[in-house]
Amino acid sequence: MMAEEPRALPQADLLAGVRVLDLTNILSGPYCTYQMALLGAEVIKVENPAGGDLARQLGAAPDLNRQLLGTSFLAQNAGKKSVSLNLKAPEGRDLFKQLVKDADVVVENFRPGVMDRLGLGHDVLSHVNPGLIFCAISGFGQQGPLRGNPAYDQIVQGMSGVMSITGDKESAPMRVGYPLCDTLGGLASAFAVVSALYARRETGKGRFIDVSMLDSTLSALGWAVSNYLLGGVEPSPIGNQNMTAAPSGVFTAADGPLNIAANKQEQFEALARELGRDDLITDPRFAAREDRKIHRAELNAQINAALVTRPAAVWEEQLNRAGVPSGRVMTIPEVLSSEQVHLRRLVQNIPFDEAGLGAIEVVRAGFRFADSEPSARSAPPLLGEHNEAIYGELGLSADAVAALRERKVV
Repeated sequence: MMAEEPRALPQADLLAGVRVLDLTNILSGPYCTYQMALLGAEVIKVENPAGGDLARQLGAAPDLNRQLLGTSFLAQNAGKKSVSLNLKAPEGRDLFKQLVKDADVVVENFRPGVMDRLGLGHDVLSHVNPGLIFCAISGFGQQGPLRGNPAYDQIVQGMSGVMSITGDKESAPMRVGYPLCDTLGGLASAFAVVSALYARRETGKGRFIDVSMLDSTLSALGWAVSNYLLGGVEPSPIGNQNMTAAPSGVFTAADGPLNIAANKQEQFEALARELGRDDLITDPRFAAREDRKIHRAELNAQINAALVTRPAAVWEEQLNRAGVPSGRVMTIPEVLSSEQVHLRRLVQNIPFDEAGLGAIEVVRAGFRFADSEPSARSAPPLLGEHNEAIYGELGLSADAVAALRERKVV
């Protein structure tokens, strides 16, 4: 049972009135625009009529994939609208330009040059709407010898150095267990777009944003990059240990793994006392920070021998109370069902009758405001669900939209 019910806040509307045309697929772009939708922006997915966003066919539930509602799509498209549009058709391109006239932002994650070849590049669209923010997300950016390379998260994880330092000496290189580089690219894009919108309030001018997944990942590699650039130390895989301190990493309690980060001298000493091993404090192998790093394996063995006497949850509570940072290594189901996540209202339940789902649960943004919380206003859209409404705003009748559908323009 949860100790208390979470406190609901009004929906955050910081981006209310902002219209975003989302041409993106899979994850980096959709994750970017999802962050904006959670803050009240009107995000319109502009999708290929022949299947739409490829993520509609991806996920762990084959039945949903066949209905173009794959779990990968549902994860970051709640709160958006969808129109179908064939950008390779002249009528489709003309319709898109009409949409751009009243838009604030265009986000795309095609390979560099694709939008220009369609006649819908930044130079063209900025004439249609001088205040337009145009965000182009790609694997390697708009310049450089790799600009034209196809880029999936796996590729960028390898080329960024992430895989080279993930795992240990036996298992590296190893892929991080979720699409890290796509997600970092999406976060960088959302930050860049909102920054450009803020600047436009003063200048009235739009701008072009060039987001590289490789750049975004290297930027987030902070310490590892700095150790090499400034310290001359090439990062190496160290598994579940922290290279900057000891004891700091994954240890083994009676029923499973436990993270402990005794990075400071006082934390190490408190840990030794809580384990009933005061002798570790004066042992010359472990007395000083650098000594502990040199003798990490010996120290870890001593700590594990003490930890196996109690469950991880018991140690977690005891050590944190003593000022030693610790936490169980949890599974995704465990953390999602935890009281912490429940009280933060991180998971949002949204009515969704399509596909017989009744409702779906999605994860909000990683922050809250004092007076409001990021929220999806609606379930993820069906492909082309808002054709009549959005194209109707351009003056097209239902019959005109039907005729475009017959010609495979929408």
